[in-house]
Amino acid sequence: MVNLLAPPASIPPILTRSGLSHSEPFQPVPPAFHQPRGWVWRALGRAYLRGAGWRIEGAFPADPKYVLIVAPHTSNWDFLVGVAVAFAVELRASWLGKHSLFRAPFASFLRWLGGIPVNRSASHGVVGACVRAFEAAPTLMLALAPEGTRKGVSQWKSGFYHIAVAARVPILPVGFDYREHVVRLMPLFHPSGDLERDLPLIQALFEQVHGLRERPAGS
Repeated sequence: MVNLLAPPASIPPILTRSGLSHSEPFQPVPPAFHQPRGWVWRALGRAYLRGAGWRIEGAFPADPKYVLIVAPHTSNWDFLVGVAVAFAVELRASWLGKHSLFRAPFASFLRWLGGIPVNRSASHGVVGACVRAFEAAPTLMLALAPEGTRKGVSQWKSGFYHIAVAARVPILPVGFDYREHVVRLMPLFHPSGDLERDLPLIQALFEQVHGLRERPAGS
């Protein structure tokens, strides 16, 4: 059975390209979302973000449950940026990963990061498991890449949308913009239940987000 009840996480807009204040370099995350991993991991995350010049725009919502989507997904570096942010602010989020990645010697480490292995060929079962997890957990933030792959795709996978609708939770669009070195958190999107209407609206939010490899999100 897929276990999706990993503690969720939230982070505020605290990183700047020009540097971080030594007096209060990182604002604390809410206690319910705090996942201490030790000073070494925290220092590594902060060092990477400082050195690469990444900053966060926008804010994570106070809502206790939501689906977080990241696009465009064009490179394995997307994962590194996400992990660096998680280490830097000591957050814990649940995310789905291709089951073939969860092999020795990395399986335990990926699960420690909040990863949950899934078989893409059983997408319907994954959606149902995610919905049940949202229903059972008092708080949950589930991160997904709607494109489902680093390669260009003609259309997004709709699983994230069906999860949000069935679980009655909003969607948080997040873009990793490599041109500006910005992790861009956008306003919550509340799905209407009409996929054909909502999906183009969500994809349009990413039109100005530039992945490491240039291509429009969802194409």
